[in-house]
Amino acid sequence: MSGHSKWSTIKRKKGAADVQKGKVFGKISRMISIAIKEKGLLPELNPGLRLALEKAKEANMPAENVQRIMKKWSGEGGEKIETVQFEGYGPGGVAIIIDAITDSRNRTSQEIRHLLSKHGGNLASPGSVTWMFERCGRLVVPLAHASFEAVEALAIEGGAQDIEREDAAAVIITKPDELFQIKLFFEKNGMLPERAELDYQPKNTVAVSDPDTKKRVGDLLEALDDDEDVQDVYSNVAFTS
Repeated sequence: MSGHSKWSTIKRKKGAADVQKGKVFGKISRMISIAIKEKGLLPELNPGLRLALEKAKEANMPAENVQRIMKKWSGEGGEKIETVQFEGYGPGGVAIIIDAITDSRNRTSQEIRHLLSKHGGNLASPGSVTWMFERCGRLVVPLAHASFEAVEALAIEGGAQDIEREDAAAVIITKPDELFQIKLFFEKNGMLPERAELDYQPKNTVAVSDPDTKKRVGDLLEALDDDEDVQDVYSNVAFTS
């Protein structure tokens, strides 16, 4: 399997211990809102909303919070928010994709530009980075109650594109529009993915071994991920020893 963003792994580990629930819930709330704004209130007809609701469940977001957002968007009006994608480079030539949801494109653009510059990176023109990645679906299945070989066999049967072992889990790669179909296939066969998400998988990774560059790249990715408008950060960095 081609390597995926090592930052995704770092971010998941960080997220598991993240106590800033208000911040996490805020990001998920905006994700739900933009999904509803773009394709309506019915999860069965709105893959983006299904994904947002999955994330809310994973984060143990209170049901009343979700219901409040759904109720808000069931009427007229709503916030003037939009999705924005930025592309850039970090120290060591690492490529970065930043997905944000904002009510002020100019403000968010300035913030992202500032964070990149502050940490030794720079903003790139649209299309100059995304070609280095492939859009895909990503399922994470814990191996606590199943062997990797059993998960692999089910992934092949379900039509997944690829699978790899990552720590104590199996990571299944799918086509973006088949993510929920394959997730449901796993659930029907008694294997419950702990995570389902859309991802950007780098076609090639950039190895970073110098301790100083590692720290600078890590600090940049951390700062971007901590920005309240940023939903997801993807990179092609591979931290090596």
